[in-house]
Amino acid sequence: MGAEVKTKTFTREQRTRYRERLLENLETFADYLSTGKFAHTGTIGLELELNLTNADCSPALRNSDVLEAIADPSFQTEIGAFNIEMNHPALSVSGQGLKDLEDGLRRQLNRAEERAAAVRAQILMIGILPTLKQDLVEDMSWLSPGKRYAALNTSVLQARGEDVLMDLRGLESVSFYAKNIAPEAACTSVQLHVQLEPAEFAPVWNAAQVIAGPQVALAANSPIFMEKLLWHETRIEVFKQAIDTRPPEMRNQGVRPRVWFGERWITSIFDLFEENVRYFPSLLPELSRTTARQTRGGAPLLPELRLHNGTVYRWNRPIYDPGGELPHLRLENRLLPAGPTVLDTVANAAFFFGLVRRLRTADRPLWSRLAFQSAEANFLACARHGLEATVYWPGLGDLPVVELIIRHLLPLAAEGLADLGVDADLIEEYLGVLRERAQSEQNGSKWQIETLRRLESEGLERSAALARLTSLYASNMHSNLPVHTWPVAAVIG
Repeated sequence: MGAEVKTKTFTREQRTRYRERLLENLETFADYLSTGKFAHTGTIGLELELNLTNADCSPALRNSDVLEAIADPSFQTEIGAFNIEMNHPALSVSGQGLKDLEDGLRRQLNRAEERAAAVRAQILMIGILPTLKQDLVEDMSWLSPGKRYAALNTSVLQARGEDVLMDLRGLESVSFYAKNIAPEAACTSVQLHVQLEPAEFAPVWNAAQVIAGPQVALAANSPIFMEKLLWHETRIEVFKQAIDTRPPEMRNQGVRPRVWFGERWITSIFDLFEENVRYFPSLLPELSRTTARQTRGGAPLLPELRLHNGTVYRWNRPIYDPGGELPHLRLENRLLPAGPTVLDTVANAAFFFGLVRRLRTADRPLWSRLAFQSAEANFLACARHGLEATVYWPGLGDLPVVELIIRHLLPLAAEGLADLGVDADLIEEYLGVLRERAQSEQNGSKWQIETLRRLESEGLERSAALARLTSLYASNMHSNLPVHTWPVAAVIG
């Protein structure tokens, strides 16, 4: 969730001064983009948000105890007391880089799981924990310690002026008011990072927006929220509604949501930072002691701009990081759910890294032939329907997303990975996992939907069935067998 802040509430004077600082930061960033030096392209990174459960598969509100037991700075708090976040060190994707990523993730998670067990908690990689119930949103016990989380909760509620309405329609429906932004904590994701030079950023971001729909269709793993079957990737809509600062009147006027797909193709990373400042009031207007032009090694620190950027929740977010010998730019791909396994996670990452590489180097950019609104429509259709979705694609028209993935996108991803220098055996291994997943049409969401239906058909009521489903999911997750091979079994006993 980003750096800590010093206060939970902010004065009008602070907000006014913060706005001035933001504009100063933005101007400084524009100047540095045109004249400054940046680190070269070459590394990838990954963040993984995780759920904590008790022995009965209910949420374990003990992330402070778990983090103390793990005692590893690569594990940090998240907003929910039943969540933690893991950061994998940056590495090169070339050669055996993807295998190194898989092995590194497994080592980190195995060690963390062992330490968490000492405080009677288990770690689960899943987009939304199926055993969450509405009583979670009735008080503040769900919230992690830290002023940043409390300040974010306060700022969202003050901006709305009322409780948070969660209203979702899918296979089933759910509607209720939350007294806080607790539903946001339900959403755990994998965040993929690509380091880029300034000239590379716009085509890579545009490419990432184009493939967002197929990406989420392949990886969907969040069909259940508050004990209801909703979208195949319900996390997309839950996150949007949970942290929405707009009362209904502002939504009706077309005010942009803070969880945002965007509205246009870009020509520079500056376009995104400028939109953030123009369209979105500050949620955490904390003033830094540094000035707009204070530097580290010649690179401006831009603390207010970076803090503000962290509270605009784009599915593909721009990152400016002044750390290191030279500052660097990253694209943070945020739309994938956590899980189901380490192998599935790395296969999903390979698809993204390879495909954006191939699309951004095409002679005729795909986004020049696709309306931005069509890319967003594809994204929402795939979030709703997963691998059962139909999408629109330039030159192909409307077609099943499974056909698009198997016949067109996986070959392009293979070409992109080869161009990045990934070893051929790894390209076949990871993209082969995705090919078989698409052919079977069983991603994590489909497995959960079918397993819940089977359990209920055998006589379990909903809460008991969800606990059993979560237990079966955990066993399959630890096997590291790809999700398309998981049996839809309902062994009750």
